[in-house]
Amino acid sequence: MWKLNPRALRYLNEVSRQGSLRKAAARLNVDVSAISRQLHQLEEEIGLPVGYRNGQGFVPTEVGEELISLYRQQKASEDATLSRIEALQDLRRGQVTLAVGEGFIADLISAPLQSFMQHYPDIAISVEMAGANEAVRLVKEDEVDLALVYAPQPDSALHCHVTRNRPLDLITPPGHPLSRKGRPDIHDVLNYPLALIDQQFGMGQLPRLVEQLEHIRFKPQLKTNSVSVLKNFVLSGMGLTFMPRLTVHEEVMAGKIICLPAPHPLLARAEAQIISHKGRELTVAGERLLRHLSEGMLFFSQGR
Repeated sequence: MWKLNPRALRYLNEVSRQGSLRKAAARLNVDVSAISRQLHQLEEEIGLPVGYRNGQGFVPTEVGEELISLYRQQKASEDATLSRIEALQDLRRGQVTLAVGEGFIADLISAPLQSFMQHYPDIAISVEMAGANEAVRLVKEDEVDLALVYAPQPDSALHCHVTRNRPLDLITPPGHPLSRKGRPDIHDVLNYPLALIDQQFGMGQLPRLVEQLEHIRFKPQLKTNSVSVLKNFVLSGMGLTFMPRLTVHEEVMAGKIICLPAPHPLLARAEAQIISHKGRELTVAGERLLRHLSEGMLFFSQGR
């Protein structure tokens, strides 16, 4: 039975993440030769290569991927254990990293995050803006603890803690012809100026799937990677877009935007989720924040 060297696993993980021994050495503040030596010894011990170099840099083999996964699971378990020890000190220390889609920001910042930070002032929260695809990548590479995502693609490497049906509705300016129709059909949308968000976002992927299912083609007058730009496109009266109602909740309540039911079953089934990397144990701080967000955010609380 092998006894794997923790330092070698750490070096392998960093080389894989950085893409080269040189970059990993700079990141770890060690000599390249030290990393090379550790990886060579690791390969000699298990009798199989852990990676190879190509034009793009260092690429782990299947064996290397298994070892990297083992290292990350061990590191996550170690972090969780240390966090639970800290919990015995009333959560006086801790850190949680979040990847968050732009559409969740107003809901996140309005009250839930503020009340959590007031209750746990010594837990540091790091929030990184990311579309669904980028958020999933950050979770799978263990660069964030949790992600708030909208309409992500199914992925067996993810664990979904909370899921809520939040349809991708049709958003129009007040007085728009479709606002008087009640429940427009998806084909009605083709007759008016439209803005769509990029496909890196769940909100952008769903309309593309509708196009394939219905054999239609949206011709957006505006494409963007910003939820704010989409919202202002509608606020200015320029045209329509697709958004979850909660993303424009304040504008709807103020009568500045009209929210119509999702004009297609696929859009009506869209979900908001809180996810983490399957097999990675959350720290106590992460578990507390997860519970706080699932109970306090409109997107995730029950009956909203």
